[in-house]
Amino acid sequence: MAITKDKKKSILEKLDTIKGNESVVFVNFKGLPVSETTAMRQELAKSSVAYYVAKKTLVKKAFIEAGIEGEMPQIEGELAVVYGNDATGPAREIFAFQKKYDGKVSIVGGVFEHKFMDKIQMEEVAKIPSMHALRGMFVNVINSSIQGLVVALDAIADKKTA
Repeated sequence: MAITKDKKKSILEKLDTIKGNESVVFVNFKGLPVSETTAMRQELAKSSVAYYVAKKTLVKKAFIEAGIEGEMPQIEGELAVVYGNDATGPAREIFAFQKKYDGKVSIVGGVFEHKFMDKIQMEEVAKIPSMHALRGMFVNVINSSIQGLVVALDAIADKKTA
């Protein structure tokens, strides 16, 4: 269905705000019923991730005009754009839905660090833990060495008292 020039302008304006995010994921959502789409949007919103459906030609035009490096991945079927303020959050959140709605939702590419990425690269980005989880891992690494030192000092103290 053809859309008016005014509608195209409003879509391009929306895409202009989207392309400023650190990470944008292109998603194919073929066969996903409206009820599941609505539920998915609500779950994504809880994680500060947004889901926007737009025409492929307008998405391509907006991102190429933005000067994104590389070549935009080939996209077949319907296209949604998933984005948020977190660098890995959008990819991680939609990857979880890709597993949940097997075959109905799939990552087809995206933009990460102002470069076009293909499906495989964006799925790798999705596997990066959140910043909160990474900080927890870092604290655990620091704690384990301190804990080892305490155990060694305790063993030395026990040996000297015996």
